[in-house]
Amino acid sequence: MITTEQRQSILDAVDTAFDEQVAFTSRLIAEPSLRGCESAAQEIMYQAMVERGLKADRWTLDPESLATHPGAGAVVVDYSQTPAVVGSYSPRTTGGRSLILNGHVDVVPVGRQELWSRSPWEPAIIDGWLHGRGAGDMKAGLAANLFAFDAVRNAGLLPTASIYIQSVPEEESTGNGTLAALQRGYTADAVLISEPTEGKLVRSHVGVIWFSVRLTGRAAHAFEMAAGSNAVDAAYAVITDLRELESEWNERAKDHEHFSETEHPVNFNVGLIEGGDWASSVPDWCEFTMRVAVLPGTSVEDAWAEINDTVQRSGRENPAVAGMEPTVTKSGFFADGYVLEEGSDAENGLSAAHAQATGKELETLIVPGYIDSRVYGLYTGTPSMVFGPVAEKLHGSDERVSLDSLREVTKTMALFIADWCGVEEA
Repeated sequence: MITTEQRQSILDAVDTAFDEQVAFTSRLIAEPSLRGCESAAQEIMYQAMVERGLKADRWTLDPESLATHPGAGAVVVDYSQTPAVVGSYSPRTTGGRSLILNGHVDVVPVGRQELWSRSPWEPAIIDGWLHGRGAGDMKAGLAANLFAFDAVRNAGLLPTASIYIQSVPEEESTGNGTLAALQRGYTADAVLISEPTEGKLVRSHVGVIWFSVRLTGRAAHAFEMAAGSNAVDAAYAVITDLRELESEWNERAKDHEHFSETEHPVNFNVGLIEGGDWASSVPDWCEFTMRVAVLPGTSVEDAWAEINDTVQRSGRENPAVAGMEPTVTKSGFFADGYVLEEGSDAENGLSAAHAQATGKELETLIVPGYIDSRVYGLYTGTPSMVFGPVAEKLHGSDERVSLDSLREVTKTMALFIADWCGVEEA
């Protein structure tokens, strides 16, 4: 247990370095780290770890190795520019419990740039909010991991347990970055992921599957449409049948322990669709990609079987799909949901740190989206907590993060590190 004086020194250290923290976060935002192009941003993280005296480890994700793990997502892109980075702190004196601080460096595409007030890669502070793609999801949290660790040492203290600061790719599409860190041997007594969570602790989140459906029709001139088979029309029909499965899963959610009060927690999102070659030709192909949520407690394998059954039944029974023989292929996430069980020492420690840093009780949150906490939570049994700042317009234009909230989160994290890992005078 840290002393009152030590606690205040840590809080003061966060305040002292906060402008530097915001500047570092802005530097990360200004470096586009879209899928497959994470190397430059990871170089920033790697050098930041080296400068702090951490043992920095960097490696490129290996699809073959990942494929051996049941929690891996399908790899459909080139990983040659997709490195993971981990900085390891080894204590001078061992006395506390080890900790992983995890965050992802990858960001989603910016969409139509004309909808942004400025360039998505031009960080700007406006009325207490830091703007830019990745500002909230989740470069502010990624930087907070480093600066919370800094605050403990800048307060004249040294943690007495191992700490691993992970900067991973692929969180937005497969979860393979954190999974690769686990496969590389990085484990600890607790995991803290600083995703934007409104300053609350995530109690449960859904699993996610990405898949593509391809339909093959028969081309014909538009003036004799009946002679062809329209694959685009067939795709709409399959999507409609999948929507019925979506409704069924949301009905089941009404009896779920954690998601019964969440409105429409299961979403089947058609994120991509393309097909055909010519406006005056009946399209003889169409492919769409869908993201679906899977409730915790439902095996991702069982969910996948239901999806396949629905698509194949559509091919057999829906007149608009007759003869198309739709094929279903995994195209990314294949991840189970996760529930953080109540009452762990880690959660109690974070709750206490939050109260000391903010004067408020730590609230919990149910998230109908994917988070990497399932990796350590499900496959090592490690309490995996997700707690981060208030952010808005995630995956949309003018994404932003609250700087006041970020300061509070960094303080909470720093106090938690000191208490969980233990400290000694430097």
